[in-house]
Amino acid sequence: MTAPTRSSRSDHDGDSDHDIAHPRFATLYDWLPQRLLLGPHREYLANGLAGRVLEIGAGNGAMFPFVAEGAATDTLEYHAIEPDPHMRKRAVTAARDAELAVDLRDARAESLPYPDDSFDVVISGMVFCTVQDPEAALSEVTRVLRPGGEFRFLEHVRADGWRGTGQNVLNPVWKRAAGGCQLNRDTVSLFAGHEAFAVDEIERLAFGVFPATPFVRGTLRTKREKVGI
Repeated sequence: MTAPTRSSRSDHDGDSDHDIAHPRFATLYDWLPQRLLLGPHREYLANGLAGRVLEIGAGNGAMFPFVAEGAATDTLEYHAIEPDPHMRKRAVTAARDAELAVDLRDARAESLPYPDDSFDVVISGMVFCTVQDPEAALSEVTRVLRPGGEFRFLEHVRADGWRGTGQNVLNPVWKRAAGGCQLNRDTVSLFAGHEAFAVDEIERLAFGVFPATPFVRGTLRTKREKVGI
């Protein structure tokens, strides 16, 4: 029998200056055809997951069905964080519908409520476009991953040429309309350039519609001796 999803608040709650709540965007996000648009890429993130896994920025729980279908659930301990209460409420329902046991917490990627070296895998699906401090969030990912642990990601990033210029122009409006999402972050360079990671693979994907394109997915692995942590 699948254990129930547990939703809780982290020790970092109560900082009203950093509250995140986007009820309109959460409702809009429900209408996106997730499986049609992102199915193969969410399958990539979920494939063969086992051990202790953390999903940062779970949103409305769109990853949960893929995890339930593609992971080795008999050896899986799944954790997730989501700071937006409107998204988190939907994630609880999604976990129940997918029959996936999830320890779901109200926390931010920049301040993860877990000890060092806690997880075998951390996954991120379109999260670093939205976090307020990507560098701090990535440092937290490296901190909670065990040596040799995996960081799997799917992100949309800044485009080259005129598309990148267009993203710069549109970004202020897009950010307000899309729950804080930003179009023009150079996320892959941030990931690949971090000294704690070795690159397993990074793949630029031929899908997406301007201005939220291109997408990149990949897997990084923490070095056995994590530098600078």
